[in-house]
Amino acid sequence: MKLATAPEHRAAGRILAVASGKGGVGKTAISTGLARAFSQLGERVLLVDGDLGMANVDVQLGLNPSSDIASVINGTVSLEKAVCPAFGGAPERGGFDVISGRSGSGALANLSGPSLTKLAAGTAALALSYDRAILDLAAGADRSTLRLALAADDVMIVLNDEPTSLTDAYAFVKSLRLQDDGAAPLVVVNNTPNRAAAHDAFSAFKKTCESFLSFTPVLAGIVQRDDTIPAAIRAQTLVAIRSPQSGASRDLDALAGTLARGKEAA
Repeated sequence: MKLATAPEHRAAGRILAVASGKGGVGKTAISTGLARAFSQLGERVLLVDGDLGMANVDVQLGLNPSSDIASVINGTVSLEKAVCPAFGGAPERGGFDVISGRSGSGALANLSGPSLTKLAAGTAALALSYDRAILDLAAGADRSTLRLALAADDVMIVLNDEPTSLTDAYAFVKSLRLQDDGAAPLVVVNNTPNRAAAHDAFSAFKKTCESFLSFTPVLAGIVQRDDTIPAAIRAQTLVAIRSPQSGASRDLDALAGTLARGKEAA
């Protein structure tokens, strides 16, 4: 499987959905970090909080948006009007645009089929105004999460070396491929003590997918455990801003570069 093609050959509006089998694996930190890293590569980026149950992108980034996806769903505003700039917004190198969810609310978790379809179509249309859109999905494999994942050009699942993370990530991939047997999510191993542990976790996940799904996943990148990430979250900013020389910041930059170049991680 190939990763996304390089920026100069990639059509505008490519959507990357970031998923996880379970919560607490650092999916949103990966999504926000990638938004910054892609912007630093010269891309105009839109980050959409697609966690329709318990959104938190705006909280992690210290934003106070005037509108969110809930306002879009109830018809109060359009998706375009719900855009909030982060760190200068998409026109600025290092900045990006954000569409927030409804923080701390489960009100949208059971969004109906037509509303989900409208949201997915609207996101795809708005993404055409950007080089890349990142869709930060809810953890797990419920109907709304799978529907949004299937609407993306690329899906990336974040896991760590905990057994529950591996089994839940497998469950997500299985559910996705039951609806689209051509779906081939990329893998990011996050929050491991070292690269050896990350490769061990990926190898176990890969073996399970090959044995039971006849699918060979691709490792897109590794982000090793780094105390600068939770420190940045507590400060409601990005690790690349708070600790730009940290290992986590370098790992996120490497992940974005790998995805942009279309090559598999080492």
